[in-house]
Amino acid sequence: MSDPASHDTTIWVVSDGRRGIENQALGLAEAVGRGLGTPHHIERVTVRKDGFVTLPSHSHPDFWIGCGRAAIPLARRHRRIFPDCHFTYVQDPRTRHDDFDLIVAPTHDRLVKPNAISMTGSPNRVTAEVLATAKDSFSDRLDTLAGRRIAVLIGGNSKRFKLDTASVRYLTDRMDTLIAGGASLMVTVSRRTPESARKILREHFGADERVWYHDGEGENPYFAFLAAADWIFVTEESTNMLVEASATGAPVYVLPLVGTPGKFALLHAELEACGAVRPYLGRLDHWSYVPLDETRRVADALLNQYRAQRGAADSEAA
Repeated sequence: MSDPASHDTTIWVVSDGRRGIENQALGLAEAVGRGLGTPHHIERVTVRKDGFVTLPSHSHPDFWIGCGRAAIPLARRHRRIFPDCHFTYVQDPRTRHDDFDLIVAPTHDRLVKPNAISMTGSPNRVTAEVLATAKDSFSDRLDTLAGRRIAVLIGGNSKRFKLDTASVRYLTDRMDTLIAGGASLMVTVSRRTPESARKILREHFGADERVWYHDGEGENPYFAFLAAADWIFVTEESTNMLVEASATGAPVYVLPLVGTPGKFALLHAELEACGAVRPYLGRLDHWSYVPLDETRRVADALLNQYRAQRGAADSEAA
């Protein structure tokens, strides 16, 4: 294996480009870069729907970090081309497990493989520095929100949950109560939020000066919302947003949707056990906890494995 310390390290992030998928690999890549403590480049490799693959300018990766099904077949091909590269996959690939040096899977997937490690939720990009920078960038708009500030992160339809009209009305009723209690809201939707739900939210909050409603257009204030929030509300189906909220240190409340959690009940239990998350029972409580930092832990494990493999390879070469 090549030595990253001898040159500017290149880390490839491989995905289909969807934000929720790419950010998991990107968050881990950024944490690996911080762990290296040396100059590095992070490059995106995007697999388009038509199968075309966009390759970066730095043509030889030291670390290959993929997420999402589109990345899986590329690993075997790239492993033949870049035999000295370290290959990591985020999530359970469900196939071709041996194509990867390391698999990072959520605990609720219950994956048991010699090359797999588990983590609470998914890797993310939330750090104290990221939050501080985002808050500063959007400070003028944030300063217009009076009183206690509450971030409301709304996901959408998934295999197990539905964000139907009744669910959206339930959410707006809860939010109206918070506003009546003197709070300002920072509301954002996700790629999975159906247009019917967006329309209700837009009509309900669009003209309310106590609400900053972001519908996905323009510059994304998501990290600023996390940074500025005294409390964070998250719909229960979103692993990424629940874990990102739990990395802030702010109290996190879970908002129910129509459906059954299945294996995700384990994730909710993990986040409750670490003190980050509670169900919302109609009142705002104050509590503190150690912000979740699973991404750093996993990045450290990845680097330790890489260094051990490199040491073994150097010994064999000697």
